[in-house]
Amino acid sequence: MSSGSGKVAIVTGAGSGIGRAVALALLANGWSVSLAGRRAEALEETAALAGDAADWAMPVPTDVADAEGVGRLFEATRARFGRLDLLFNNAGTGAPPAPLEDLSLDAWKRVVDINLTGAFLCTQAAFRLMKAQDPMGGRIINNGSISAHVPRPRSVAYTATKHAITGLTRSTSLDGRPYDIACGQIDIGNAGTEMTARMAKGVPQADGSIAPEPVMDVQAVADAVLYMAGLPLSANVQFMTVMATKMPFIGRG
Repeated sequence: MSSGSGKVAIVTGAGSGIGRAVALALLANGWSVSLAGRRAEALEETAALAGDAADWAMPVPTDVADAEGVGRLFEATRARFGRLDLLFNNAGTGAPPAPLEDLSLDAWKRVVDINLTGAFLCTQAAFRLMKAQDPMGGRIINNGSISAHVPRPRSVAYTATKHAITGLTRSTSLDGRPYDIACGQIDIGNAGTEMTARMAKGVPQADGSIAPEPVMDVQAVADAVLYMAGLPLSANVQFMTVMATKMPFIGRG
C-alpha cells in the first residue's frame, strides 16, 4: 500500500548526501520511497529523519552492482507499494585520485560496476515493473554530475562512467517512449554533502593549482529532482544542470 499521494519511488544511494536529501523531499511531499543503499544503519537513519512520513519509507539494503540484490529491491517495492512511479539512479562512487596510468584495474572496475552497471541493472528492473503495471509507465532520473560534461584532474574512472550515464539516459529515453517511461538526467555541481566537504579546503584545478570551490545547499538538488519527478509523463526534463553559481565550471580550460 502506497502513501497518500499514491506515488512510489526508489532512490539509490539513499543513506547519505544527495540520495538522502532527495528521499526526504519525496517523503515530505507524500511519496512512498524505497531507500536503497549498502549500509542498513544509514538507511534507517534516513527513514527516521522523515519524521511523520517514516511509515512510507522502506529501507532495503542493496548493492546496485549485484543483479540479484537489485531484483530483490524491485520485488520488495512491488510487494509493499504495488507499483513504481520513479527511479532515481543516484548511487555512485569514485576512485582515489591517481595518474591515469597508475589507476588499478580493480579500482576501475569498482567504479564502473557501481556507477554504470548499477544504474543499468536498476533501469532494467524499472522497465520490467513499469511496463507490467497498470497504469503503465513511470519516470527514471539519472544523476549524471557535471563530470558528464568535463573532468576533474585524475578522475578517469568517475568521468568515463558519468559520460556513459548520458548515453544510458538517451537510450532509456528513446526505448521507454512506447511504454510511457520518461527518462531525464540531472547534472550536479558541488552540492554541499559529506563528499564535497573537502572543497572548502581546496581541490586540484586543471592548471595544477589547489583552490577552494564554493558549494550550494543540497536542498536545491532535492527541489530540482522533485520538480522533474512531479511532471506528467507527457513532459520530460531531458537534461538539467544544477550547480553552485560561482564554481569554476563555466570557463574551465
